Amino acid sequence: MPMQERYLAEEPSLAEVTAMAGPLLLEFGTPWCGYCISVQSSLAMALAEYDEVLHLKIEDGRGRRLGRAFRVKLWPTLVFLRDGEELERLVRPSGSAVIRAALSRIAA
Repeated sequence: MPMQERYLAEEPSLAEVTAMAGPLLLEFGTPWCGYCISVQSSLAMALAEYDEVLHLKIEDGRGRRLGRAFRVKLWPTLVFLRDGEELERLVRPSGSAVIRAALSRIAA
């Protein structure tokens, strides 16, 4: 599945996320965050190798329940899940290698 370019207009509920089968990457951030913008090319390179991973780009901020449910404090925060269970988390990742390594853990 290709990388999601835009943030979702409506975030899924925690129940919907934990019910999703297979590998899932939740990307929490905002379209105006400099850190979020800078990680996009590394994220795209890493995700290009993992078509089976569903990528959901979630806009976070005040009043956003999903980000609070995952205790997001800094952007971008990448949460890697398999069958609804969090297996890995990266906060402000540096480079595609670290993202690729986390993707390999949930895609296996």
